[in-house]
Amino acid sequence: MITIRQAVADDFDTLWPVLRDVFRAGTTYAVDPAISRDAAFAYWMQQPAATYVALLDDVIVGTYYIRTNQPGGGAHICNCGYIVSPAARGQGLAAQMCLHSQDVARAMGYLAMQFNFVLASNAGAVRLWHRLGFATVGTIPNAFRHPDQGFVAAYVMYKALS
Repeated sequence: MITIRQAVADDFDTLWPVLRDVFRAGTTYAVDPAISRDAAFAYWMQQPAATYVALLDDVIVGTYYIRTNQPGGGAHICNCGYIVSPAARGQGLAAQMCLHSQDVARAMGYLAMQFNFVLASNAGAVRLWHRLGFATVGTIPNAFRHPDQGFVAAYVMYKALS
């Protein structure tokens, strides 16, 4: 059974190896692959409005953050990022975290969720976000230099939360 709870600073010792490996791979997140542990802590744990962890049998197997997408007049739309540990992939955890994040976003007063940079090469994520009701509202050609595929497009994906 998966449990999702708000992250605490001590969770980062468990999260860091998973985040580090995803960022270092450079295939899904537009984050400097050489990001330091401290910078990753700030990015994932301090800058967001909230960060959550998903646990399976009391072991952290996934995480997501939620943050305001734009300040001021755009502050009613949030943005999220999700990472699932390699051992837990393919079990529906990303979908569970996304659904959970939508409930959290509504409770925080957000009216919509927007993913700013979903890589076209991340076909599994694109399929999942579409299945969960997100629309692709824009395409940025050659937006990301993928280490294996060269330049790939990125999608802007959006879902109203009402």
